[in-house]
Amino acid sequence: QVQLVESGGGLVQAGGSLRLSCAASGSIFSISAMGWYRQPPGKQRELVATITSSGRTNYADSVKGRFAISRDNAKNAVYLQIDSLKLEDTAVYYCNAYLSMESGNYDFWGQGTQVTVSS
Repeated sequence: QVQLVESGGGLVQAGGSLRLSCAASGSIFSISAMGWYRQPPGKQRELVATITSSGRTNYADSVKGRFAISRDNAKNAVYLQIDSLKLEDTAVYYCNAYLSMESGNYDFWGQGTQVTVSS
């Protein structure tokens, strides 16, 4: 059984900062890509940022320069530093990991953490 547990969401004023964390636990051989996605109210889930095991990153255009993704391979953890928050960043943020287990490779999602930006 694998779990991804997110933390760090909350209510913050526009222009503020947050740091989201996500840790994977369970019978994991290795984790290749990890990432963050978000689902704004009434919209579809969208990519925020991804990071490979070697540290290569990819960002949605809307967050470049304001968000920074990082990971700690030893802890099976991924982080998202969010700066200069905007109202449109309000969403449920989901952690994602593509990982290898004894039985094969699988895509796992966390339960989501709410980020609400106020004016």
